[in-house]
Amino acid sequence: MDESEIIWRPDPDAAARTRIARFMKQHGLDSLAALQRRSVEDPEWYWDAVARDLGWMWTEPYRRVLDASRGIQWPRWFEGGRMNLAANCLDKHLAAGRGARAAVISEAEDGEVRTLTYRELSREVGRLANALRRLGIGQGDTVGIFLPMSQEAAIAVLAVSRIGAIYAPCFSGFGAQAVAARLEGCGARALITADAFSRRGTAVAMKQTADEALAEAPSVERVIVHRRTGATIPWTPGRDVWWHEAVAGEPEACEAAQVEADHPCLIIYTSGTTGRPKGTVLTHGGFGIKNAHDWAYCFDMDERACMFWVTDLGWLMGPMLITGTLLMGATVVLFEGTPDYPKPDRLWALCERHRVTHLGISPTAVRALMPYGTDWIRSHDLSAVRLIGTTGEPWNPEPFRWLFDNVGGSRVPIINYTGGTEISGGILSGFPIAPIKPCGFTGPIPGMAAEVFGDDGKPVREEVGELVITRPWPGMTQGFWKDPGRYEETYWSRWPDVWVHGDWAYVDKDGFWFIQGRSDDTLKIAGKRLGPAEVESVLVGHPAVNEAAAIGVPHAVKGEAVVCFAVLRPGHAPSEALRQELVERVAHQMGKALKPERLLFVRELPKTRSAKIMRRVIRATHLGKEPGDLSSLDNPGGVKAITEAV
Repeated sequence: MDESEIIWRPDPDAAARTRIARFMKQHGLDSLAALQRRSVEDPEWYWDAVARDLGWMWTEPYRRVLDASRGIQWPRWFEGGRMNLAANCLDKHLAAGRGARAAVISEAEDGEVRTLTYRELSREVGRLANALRRLGIGQGDTVGIFLPMSQEAAIAVLAVSRIGAIYAPCFSGFGAQAVAARLEGCGARALITADAFSRRGTAVAMKQTADEALAEAPSVERVIVHRRTGATIPWTPGRDVWWHEAVAGEPEACEAAQVEADHPCLIIYTSGTTGRPKGTVLTHGGFGIKNAHDWAYCFDMDERACMFWVTDLGWLMGPMLITGTLLMGATVVLFEGTPDYPKPDRLWALCERHRVTHLGISPTAVRALMPYGTDWIRSHDLSAVRLIGTTGEPWNPEPFRWLFDNVGGSRVPIINYTGGTEISGGILSGFPIAPIKPCGFTGPIPGMAAEVFGDDGKPVREEVGELVITRPWPGMTQGFWKDPGRYEETYWSRWPDVWVHGDWAYVDKDGFWFIQGRSDDTLKIAGKRLGPAEVESVLVGHPAVNEAAAIGVPHAVKGEAVVCFAVLRPGHAPSEALRQELVERVAHQMGKALKPERLLFVRELPKTRSAKIMRRVIRATHLGKEPGDLSSLDNPGGVKAITEAV
């Protein structure tokens, strides 16, 4: 192993105290590799042992861990077991005497901080759950949630789950069309929203947006509105009701609906390359147990932890942040604002103020914070942070090291984590008991039978291939909402009984895994296939470049040529000299065959609200083609920026 590439190694004593190490010791497993091997060879043993280790609360025990009689595409997990996800988030901890522990801390952009203990959260959830039932919402009904990341988001998620209804989260910054598509797609009977909230000092008119969306979503019968700012809002009598009025007089206790483990819990929409968004169905047992599993064994979380992740309810990391943290009996921090407003140290001040132990952040957010320098970080006490999590997109080495050195003080592991909405969590991860390479993953998460396949459908090493999964796991989506055929076509159509995730992956000579981008973003230049992240990392490694995107365009000789888009750091301006320097940098480091055909400077890149660069949108826009579904686009100006690139 090349020792120079390892930037962090676990302290043996600290590693022995981790939850995953204790689990391994309990079952006589002497290495992470041995755990991974047994977990995929005997999934029924593994997931039964996990559910027991997590202390999962069942009202009726399951008769069978896994029933795969309908095929690998449609497994039934924990068959016969009855439970409720919200009860596992709350009731279990109240019974264990944790009622006075802080459950949810929410911070608004203006600095207002509100805290709910587990006991207080349980009461608020009970009141809203009873209000929903009184308004006619019951088991199996779908409820849209269009809220900022506030304590009300946590209350709403748990209240809907408690009555056995299904929630459909929407990004807080969505426009009316995107909200309407999700409400109409799942046939929502109710919507929970807010009057407005503030982002970067500007009011986001949520109720107005909701009303515009509801004109295209006639299934919605009731709208519950949280008075967040007191803004003047449109109102429809008989349909709309204030949250505080709806819960007034409602009992604080609400009996949890006892549902089967595979009962739907949420429908979360993901955008495809074209066509309508896909409604991914996740379940009480699958989503809950997979979420808690990853929080416990990948991120080493226990009841003493305080977790904050820069996210939104409309990205799966939002529901995971809330649910996973509460399942562990820990404290979750929710933040309505942005990491660099009103000052560049907002994120670091929040971490210091709430003594955050687990910080989650995306590569894009790190790249956005880097130009502000490190003085903003050093002005805050981040000693409570003991683990940094990251997901959302492939890393470049420079921002990874910047995060490790300056935020983690070269002492804190960065747990790189990747999976997807359809997974209920991660496929690959780092672990607090394993060495870390920049941008890499230790390997598949226990219970995930992941592989890298070449074009022939056989495993490959030291070459780029498709990330696949060959066995079922709890948490895998129970199809797309009312569209099973599209689900099977999306994930199961390339090779028999093999889940094709849509990411390019690479396993190096030392066994570390790397994600190279979405497989539909693949570059194939002169017969060589590579992920765009390789080219982008070369560009971002230049001191003038903050972000980059690489796409492939048709070429008469090579088949495809590389075109790059670069966002410069403050203090650097586009020039022909810089353009040539960057082009030659790629050619020198990647080989002359991969020399970019063009390099264009651009003020911003189009991204999703989960901070992923939308390369297919960049490619389509650059080629003058229809970009497809844009409902998850965070910055509409990013598309125009591509047309104005120089």
